[in-house]
Amino acid sequence: MMKQVRIKDIAEKAGVSIGTVDRVLHNRGEVAAETKEKVLTIAREMHYQPNIVAQALTAKKQYHLAALLPRGGNDNVFWMMHPQGIEKAINDLRPFFVDVRFFFFELHNEADFNQKAQEIIEYNPEGVIFAPILKKEAIQFCNQLDDKSIPYIFIDTYIENANCLSFVGEDAYQGGRVAASLIDYGLNPEKDILIVNLAKDLENTQHLNRRNQGFMSYFLDAGKNHGMKITVEIPVSERSLIEERMDQIFKSNPNIGAILVSSAKTHAIARYIESRKLQNVIVVGYELTRKNKDYLKKGIIRFLIGQKPMKQAEKAVKRMFEYLTTGQIISKKEFQPVEIINVENVDLF
Repeated sequence: MMKQVRIKDIAEKAGVSIGTVDRVLHNRGEVAAETKEKVLTIAREMHYQPNIVAQALTAKKQYHLAALLPRGGNDNVFWMMHPQGIEKAINDLRPFFVDVRFFFFELHNEADFNQKAQEIIEYNPEGVIFAPILKKEAIQFCNQLDDKSIPYIFIDTYIENANCLSFVGEDAYQGGRVAASLIDYGLNPEKDILIVNLAKDLENTQHLNRRNQGFMSYFLDAGKNHGMKITVEIPVSERSLIEERMDQIFKSNPNIGAILVSSAKTHAIARYIESRKLQNVIVVGYELTRKNKDYLKKGIIRFLIGQKPMKQAEKAVKRMFEYLTTGQIISKKEFQPVEIINVENVDLF
């Protein structure tokens, strides 16, 4: 077993007193900025974990958190996984009086997001876990939380220049590059690539934008493919609309050899490929939902890139609990490794 790292160990390596390390790790008292950064760096390198069990049991405080998430459903299965991760964290933290109240908004519905955000402000929790998918509205919510000194942690999507304690999720830009490399490996360099964004307002949907940016960057500096990169935005996943738009695209661009679907609704495009009996089209998308898994097993989806949504949500709650009990956040960005899933390994997940 790995030896438990003590404050004394960090102090010896940093060449400072135990009291100085204690002040840094528990965010109390004045410590020079250079010393503080040195101590935190060594703590990270030594994988220091605070004894939150002893501290929380001693405090006997109740912690009321809020989670703001898109509403999961039949057409949005991906977001049904995050509450399961949060519930697991609550169960693990049961001795410490932690509860999480859920606030669900309709995906890509700005007004509903704002309404639920206002309900959280009125609830006034000790901390908030939320997915800042709608960038403009999320920034407004962050400002409100900052004004009330309510700490918050991002999951799924990261927004620059926000005062979040931490982010737990995929590196969306790198996830886009991974998707590009998978397509580039198996595609004729002369073929065109279609990027499908199933989103109401792509400009305001941060994580899809970052995936697309990463995807395009790969072909600018590493890719072999020099065909056209065609981007389409379809605001809803209604079957008739998708079929109409995709028919138009394939009629105008018969050289398409691969499709990237930037969201978890990859199954909606796979359904179109199946209905039109299109052959030799490489489809790559995101998330191992039940519908996506079905099309992966049929061979219509070639690869899925997974980001462990349940684990993200679970970790976010535990990171918030650690902060509330110790005043400490070890890592500002906790990127989760993505999983590359195909028909050969899908049953292992």
